[in-house]
Amino acid sequence: MTTNPPRRQFTRLRRQLTGGERRQYARMASLYLVKLQQRLPPRARIGLYYDGFGELPTQPLLDWCICLGYSPYLPVVGSLGRTSNGSDDKRLRFVPVYHSKLINVPIRIHQLGMKQNHSRALLWASELDVIICPLVAVDKHGNRMGMGGGFYDTTLGKSYRSGVKKPLKIGWCYDFQVVEQLARQPWDVPLDGLITPNGIRWF
Repeated sequence: MTTNPPRRQFTRLRRQLTGGERRQYARMASLYLVKLQQRLPPRARIGLYYDGFGELPTQPLLDWCICLGYSPYLPVVGSLGRTSNGSDDKRLRFVPVYHSKLINVPIRIHQLGMKQNHSRALLWASELDVIICPLVAVDKHGNRMGMGGGFYDTTLGKSYRSGVKKPLKIGWCYDFQVVEQLARQPWDVPLDGLITPNGIRWF
């Protein structure tokens, strides 16, 4: 039986990197975005995220979107209110980005610590062509370990189980976050592709 490594193992390694190292790794990873571009329609809608926990910086993804005329979006948690049992609806929706720098996007801090922008122009995940998914670890089969909140699995689960190919689910991370194998739960949604500083791979 596969046992997943502790999340803190990877978050500690991320925090040990300097800002300069993070930016350099992100520049290296961005060189492989041309391979993703080959699978996208013109004026594609791209879901991004804020790199608020030491992740591989996502500003190069926004730069790429702007350069190619893609429409970038950021996730919003809790926009659908509460479920019948009183908990927050975990499905993400996405708001357009109107700034060229993520640091300039107006944000609120979600109760779980995630930065998010609020807007009335909300899209469902199914309306995006690609979602760049945050992750703590990923294995060589595309199985993803998130932060544990279940937001992306909940958001993408229904379309994945029904066989819908859109949106493409792409991981964006450091190479040390790639492991041989992770335990997979029935509700987990695997990635379609992964971009790291050392390359791109498809699952």
